[in-house]
Amino acid sequence: MHASAALTGAAVIGVGNDHRRDDGVGWAVVAGLAHRRRQWPHPHRVTLTRSDGDPARLMCAWEDVRLAVVVDAAYAHPARPGRIHRLRLDDDLPWTLRGGAGSHDFPLGDTVRLARALDRLPGELLVYAVEAADIGFGTGLSPQVAAAVEPLVRRIEEDLARHAPDGP
Repeated sequence: MHASAALTGAAVIGVGNDHRRDDGVGWAVVAGLAHRRRQWPHPHRVTLTRSDGDPARLMCAWEDVRLAVVVDAAYAHPARPGRIHRLRLDDDLPWTLRGGAGSHDFPLGDTVRLARALDRLPGELLVYAVEAADIGFGTGLSPQVAAAVEPLVRRIEEDLARHAPDGP
């Protein structure tokens, strides 16, 4: 990851499309964090971003931050919709991660490889992948994925608190 001591703050990036059902889970988590950020001691230290997964926009969103958290929908076989996977991306991770649930043209793993080659990774990168039930056209999350949003908001707040001694 980035070696600069000048890295500060954190970024939470919800990747997805809220017109593709469960693919909107990343955006729903960012909305949940935005609603709760008034309660944080230092909300200005955390940037909340909704992204369509474009590599250049992702790299801009996490550039120069100590911690970046990316939330996206994902497929798994066998599927358990709403199950949350937490990945800490570091130099030892084998690059088999193929990205989101299907509405993104450029897989997240490829974006990370590109950012590494360009020296544009954050200090630490966490990815939360939420297993999707439905990424067809339409709005609204499936019940299983919707039920995962609030617990994931709390987990990310815990991650942010661990990286800032006095909270997010």
